[in-house]
Amino acid sequence: MKSLSALFLAFCLAAPVTPAIADDQGLAANLSSRVGQLVGRAHDLVFNAMAYMGIPYRWGGAKPETGFDCSGFVQYVVQQAAGLVLPRSSFDQIRQGTAVAIEDLQAGDLVFFNTMRATASHVGIYIGDNRFIHAPRRGKTVEIAEFDNSYWQARFDGARRLPL
Repeated sequence: MKSLSALFLAFCLAAPVTPAIADDQGLAANLSSRVGQLVGRAHDLVFNAMAYMGIPYRWGGAKPETGFDCSGFVQYVVQQAAGLVLPRSSFDQIRQGTAVAIEDLQAGDLVFFNTMRATASHVGIYIGDNRFIHAPRRGKTVEIAEFDNSYWQARFDGARRLPL
């Protein structure tokens, strides 16, 4: 699982994954210093989500064995990490939890986007440092995206904080 550890470490350091960052000596020290910033189930949610990096996108997919679409990914991760059962569609997921202003985003918050000329047509999980993890589209895999990318900024529909 070194690749997962390297990805999580990169998140914790807010830096790209490089061989220098992924070395085992720096891993323990850096994880212990930054992981404390994510508490309880928010930590579990982010760490669990990152375990599915590279799983292929599949429209209607809701399991790692078959692939994920965006809302299936979020539904699966939230249930596995926090034991909360979310509705299946992003259109219904945006009604869960409480609204969060963009400047108040915290790791574990759900972020919603209008990518198909429809409110909340895409969803991801905010992981901190202006990044979120999501299942983007056909031909791609679960990945981390930059929240402040102009594409995502122009399509941002809101965020919700679940009762973790």
